[in-house]
Amino acid sequence: METVAFRMTLKAGMREEYERRHREIWPELAHALSDAGIRDYRIFLDEANGYLFAIYSRTPAHTTDALPNLPIMRKWWDYMAELMETHADNAPVAVPLAQVFHLP
Repeated sequence: METVAFRMTLKAGMREEYERRHREIWPELAHALSDAGIRDYRIFLDEANGYLFAIYSRTPAHTTDALPNLPIMRKWWDYMAELMETHADNAPVAVPLAQVFHLP
């Protein structure tokens, strides 16, 4: 399994709504992420600056590159756009993070 980590930015005052929407994640979206090979997906918030730190594992045969083309992914991005920094197409601004340490 490969580990992927990235940073996004939550808009000020949006934590509760962000958490609520993720507690109620759509089953179709959860299935799409799982079907793409995503496992153990976690998101953490740095409350001092609104940075969201996301990390997940993905299977060797993952299809995560196809996720942006799925209608359910686009619908989720549209749904979440008011809460976070996004690109013009409502995809979240996601900055890849490089691993600098690992303690197995």
